[in-house]
Amino acid sequence: GVALGAWPRVAMETSELWVGFVGAGRMAGGLVRGLLQAGKVPASNILASAPSDKNLAAWRELGCRTTHCNLEVVHRSTLVFLATKPHILPGVLEEIRPAVGSHHIVVSLVAGVTIQTLQRLLPPWTKVLRIMPNLPCVVQAGAMVFSRGSNAGDEEAALLKSLLSSCGLCEEVPESYIDIHTGLSGSGVAYVYLFAEALAEGAVKMGMPGALASRIAAQTLLGAAKMLLETGEHPAKLRGDVCTPGGTTIYALHQLEKGALRATVMDAVEAATNRACDMAKE
Repeated sequence: GVALGAWPRVAMETSELWVGFVGAGRMAGGLVRGLLQAGKVPASNILASAPSDKNLAAWRELGCRTTHCNLEVVHRSTLVFLATKPHILPGVLEEIRPAVGSHHIVVSLVAGVTIQTLQRLLPPWTKVLRIMPNLPCVVQAGAMVFSRGSNAGDEEAALLKSLLSSCGLCEEVPESYIDIHTGLSGSGVAYVYLFAEALAEGAVKMGMPGALASRIAAQTLLGAAKMLLETGEHPAKLRGDVCTPGGTTIYALHQLEKGALRATVMDAVEAATNRACDMAKE
């Protein structure tokens, strides 16, 4: 690796952005891949810390710098992503607090930790934002929402949005929507995998080989989602367009209605949202 001493002590000396990650798990890894693939930040400007080398090896392969020292990340970055497990975060904030300056932008990915808690555990002037990504950020097709704390202004929000738009859809929302986003999108990818699996199994039952059925199911989901996003039409309108009178689709939809697909999915989003709220209180 390159000697870390060569880094500017204060990131503001350079026009470039210096990005740090405290915690280097799957979600942080997904975000960093998005940033790198979009060419938003050079790998050499990214520093990640984690207690063990297990996760850091993948970051080094991407060309990022790594350390075991959380304080070093804060010293050498302007934009600091917090990506630890929720129960570890208070200890980490206590450790980095003395190093957090007014030039820092602190962005938390940590589930269930409110902006109020972050602001209480960091210096009063800290610019804090909270984001909730989802797993497809790993393939630059994520859905993320973020909210800003009282000291984070339009400039910080715009910077975060421009960086994260390389990872997928990125929307600023009131913080109360974050738990809903968790139920809809964070957990929601799993509902879609379950649906994709069921679609493919239906085709296997009718005589199509499994691998082919899975590929077609996945492409069907991708195409349907792309049409929703690109046409901006209500899903019911597009669904109606597929249904010809007396055709195959309406026979299938009748079965889905009998199985209460919509009510079941609504219940699932509600259950995951409520669980996210409960976890925030624990």
